[in-house]
Amino acid sequence: MLLFYVRHGDPVYIPDGLTELGRQQADALVSRMAVCRPDKIFASSSNRAIMTAQPSAKHLGKEIRILDWCNEDYAGEEFGVFNEDGQRVWCFLNEKARQLFVSPEVRAMDTRWYDHPGFGVNRFKQGVERIQRESDSFFASLGYVHAKEQGGYIAQRPNDDRIALFAHQGFGLAFLSCLLDIPYPQLCTHFDLGHSSVTAIEFSGEGLVIPKVLQLSNDSHIFTAGMETAYQNRVVF
Repeated sequence: MLLFYVRHGDPVYIPDGLTELGRQQADALVSRMAVCRPDKIFASSSNRAIMTAQPSAKHLGKEIRILDWCNEDYAGEEFGVFNEDGQRVWCFLNEKARQLFVSPEVRAMDTRWYDHPGFGVNRFKQGVERIQRESDSFFASLGYVHAKEQGGYIAQRPNDDRIALFAHQGFGLAFLSCLLDIPYPQLCTHFDLGHSSVTAIEFSGEGLVIPKVLQLSNDSHIFTAGMETAYQNRVVF
């Protein structure tokens, strides 16, 4: 099985949608998805995720199946912290939290990282448990049962299906952490997902399957479309 995790295009958060650039990015994804050939297309219940999926789904003649548990509003409540000015931000954008994430103390706590007293009152544990539970149920429905203690998935129904999931950055980092059994602090501080980027993960073989990331945050469709490849509209490369 191949999973294509797609972040939404350049967003407007209020009201929830896409900018003109985001719509262009969604259109550019059509050629990429035509090559990826997903058998099923899923999307967060957020408008910006659905709008990003729509051009590809229309071109491929696929319905978009909505997964409300992927909506970033939930993850934002669970993985958000307050800056010194009282503004709520993602924990991976808060400098104090970031420094704790990479500290030897938090790394040593492994999957219990959220119990570190330096994080204060938070909902990190609830967020991890919710996304892990929903993620495990999702992959079980696709034929792969999570065997966390073994570091992989049991292929109860090995298949060559191609699955596309259109969702978010903040949710996506937690989702990939749960999927890959990589502690969230390590993943969210060292990796990121650009607008409309495609991350490809392979579930290959029978028995115990260890998911492998083939590509992370790939935006080649943007380059092919002759558009500027700018991470978060900030770093051009």
